[in-house]
Amino acid sequence: MYIPSQFKEENLQRLTALIEDYSFGTLVSTHEGLPFVSHLPFLFEQDASPHGKLLGHMARANPQWQHLAQGQMALAVFQGPHAYVSSGWYAKPGVPTWNYAVVHLYGRARIVEEESQLEEILDKLTAVHDADYPETMQTGYMRENKTRLLDMIVGFEIEVTEIQGKFKLSQNRSNDDQQSVIQHLQASAIASDKETAALMVSNLKARR
Repeated sequence: MYIPSQFKEENLQRLTALIEDYSFGTLVSTHEGLPFVSHLPFLFEQDASPHGKLLGHMARANPQWQHLAQGQMALAVFQGPHAYVSSGWYAKPGVPTWNYAVVHLYGRARIVEEESQLEEILDKLTAVHDADYPETMQTGYMRENKTRLLDMIVGFEIEVTEIQGKFKLSQNRSNDDQQSVIQHLQASAIASDKETAALMVSNLKARR
């Protein structure tokens, strides 16, 4: 990923927070020289290895798990908030652009098919994503149909070997321009604009 120095983010806490807040990511592998992509929910375990570990699963009908089983390098992309930035918000002439935050994780996958390990991955993912919801009938349904459902999916673990973070948040503009961008995004009715403004505020505080 192309990362100009002013946009490079290396703070692991901020990178982890983005992965957790935007955990529905993009998994990229290659097959016969072409990229292959799946869009999946992930769980990032920061303390699992020096750079952390990603857990997930996909449908057994999805051929990507077979690509991963070959030991090739995989890439997981997590896209955070993003927003259009008008050149009219600057004190001096400029060009329109886009502010955004993204994290790339690289590593090699291990396929998980053993029932107890696969069930453990599902339990961890469910514990995170169901945390804000009351218990439903789905819990009982899963218990009753566990074997059949587990046969339909394949789990994976990716031991992360490299993390890249790019937080492009107007750092190349003056402080006045940054404040102007924040104010305009805060006033927007678009949720992603407000989220980008909040990240810009957080970024300015972190760099003071």
